[in-house]
Amino acid sequence: MRISTTIFLTDETITPVRLARELEDRGFAGLYLPEHTHIPVERVTPYPAGGELPPEYGRTLDPFVALGQAAAVTSELGLGTGITLIAQHDPIDLAKQIATLDFLSGGRFTLGLGFGWNKEEAADHGVEWTTRRELGRDRMRLMRALWTAEPTAYKGEFGSVRASDAYPKPISGPRTLIGGAAGPKLFSHIAEYADGWLPIGGRGLTESLPLLRDAWSAAGRSEDSLQVVPYAVLPSPGKLAHYAELGVEEVVLQLPPEGESEVLRVLDEYGQYVESSPAPGA
Repeated sequence: MRISTTIFLTDETITPVRLARELEDRGFAGLYLPEHTHIPVERVTPYPAGGELPPEYGRTLDPFVALGQAAAVTSELGLGTGITLIAQHDPIDLAKQIATLDFLSGGRFTLGLGFGWNKEEAADHGVEWTTRRELGRDRMRLMRALWTAEPTAYKGEFGSVRASDAYPKPISGPRTLIGGAAGPKLFSHIAEYADGWLPIGGRGLTESLPLLRDAWSAAGRSEDSLQVVPYAVLPSPGKLAHYAELGVEEVVLQLPPEGESEVLRVLDEYGQYVESSPAPGA
């Protein structure tokens, strides 16, 4: 099992360069970064975890800039977003960012995408909340048209692009994982246009995985190709062993949004899981 990490990198935390070097030196598999462009102070949407919204949400570094720094100082560390708020991006610009990062990193990028929870943030991007999932799917299709080997036009419900020269091309695809809570709509989208699921916290997988596999098979996808990557996990040996029994091949552990000394202390603790991670299916 591969052991990756995620963290809210901010202007007050450990830097992307320092963290990426430490992760690669210690044998971690990857670094995934979340995204929030801004957090309106006029709050209407409640924080999904309850209570006050943690301050790091409004201080988050741009994930693509931070991952670009991480890519430049590593050679093997996986690089991912967890998650890209796809509805809040211009898809032509986003396709270029993704392709460039994947190309320059040698194919190490994973696109974790999602549809968000903060209605105020999305509204400032012009997103109609009720159609954000369909918008995200449409933008994914447009981006893939730009990534094809030959110039390919795309015309969808929400956007279009002419057949175009658009280089560089992604080396790795890239691998695409969709985040969100278990449910038939999410699972149908995963089966339609993604490589797997990025479930936050990883709870309830025993019950939800059979439903996702049913949707996956109904879409004609190969059973062995489905990837499930529990995300932002606070680890324990028993939890990782359970994931391994379910066939999980990668887990993303949560790091605190803190300075260098605290993050390195937690990496010291997490080192036990890198050294003794169970094999999937064990």
